[in-house]
Amino acid sequence: MIDIEKQIAYWRAGAEEDLEVGRDLLASGKTRHGLFFVHLALEKALKAILCRVTRDTPPRVHNLVRLSELAGIHPTPTQMDVLADMNLFQIEGRYPNLLLPLPSSEEAEREIIRAEEVFQWLIKL
Repeated sequence: MIDIEKQIAYWRAGAEEDLEVGRDLLASGKTRHGLFFVHLALEKALKAILCRVTRDTPPRVHNLVRLSELAGIHPTPTQMDVLADMNLFQIEGRYPNLLLPLPSSEEAEREIIRAEEVFQWLIKL
C-alpha cells in the first residue's frame, strides 16, 4: 500500500529544492539547465497535487499543461501560458541537440519570475 502523505511530501520537497537549484543555475549563467530545473520544480509541485487528488503515484508525464488537467486544477489563462511556455525548457533540457534559441539572461529572469508566481499558487493548493 502506498503512503500517499509520504509521496506528497517527497514531491513537494523535491519541488522546493529544484526551484532553488534552478535559481542558482540561472544566477551562474547556466540558462538551459536553470530553466530545466524550474520546469522540474513546477512538474513536482503538480505531481504532489496529483498524488493528493488521485491517492496514487503520479504518471510519468512531463507536460505541465497535461499534469494540471490530470490534477483537475484550473489555472488562469496567464498561469496556463506559463505552464505551456515552461514545457519548452524541459524539452530543451532533455534534447539540447534541437538547438532552440536560449533566452537571454534578462528573458530567463522574467521566465523564472513568472514560473515562481505559478509555483507559489501550486504550493498553496
